[in-house]
Amino acid sequence: MIKWRLLENLLLVATASSTISVAFIQKTKTYLKCSKHVCFYSFIINMILGIIFTITFTDVEIKYSFWVGLFSYIGADTIYKSLEGKLTSFRDLKSSQETTTKKDDSTNDLNDIEEITYDER
Repeated sequence: MIKWRLLENLLLVATASSTISVAFIQKTKTYLKCSKHVCFYSFIINMILGIIFTITFTDVEIKYSFWVGLFSYIGADTIYKSLEGKLTSFRDLKSSQETTTKKDDSTNDLNDIEEITYDER
């Protein structure tokens, strides 16, 4: 007999684990020397994070945590496609914040120039 409740819980945990592992893989895959190794790297990361995530946040036995790692790896492609373009790196966030700050500073400078111009007339 299939344990539907257990399978449902494992798939739910795998979805959360896969989301985290996809973000991690996207940030770290640039350090790989060869793009051929990304699939193996993805499998290892999904298994490790899936097992650790399951052991940490659920009450299931260790043998079921391996299934979470496998489900996480299999579902990673779907999660990646749904998150594609939505993940922003810290570097991009920091540069956009600096750009916004520079725009605010330059706007204040222009206001000061206009006030000086009006005062001289």
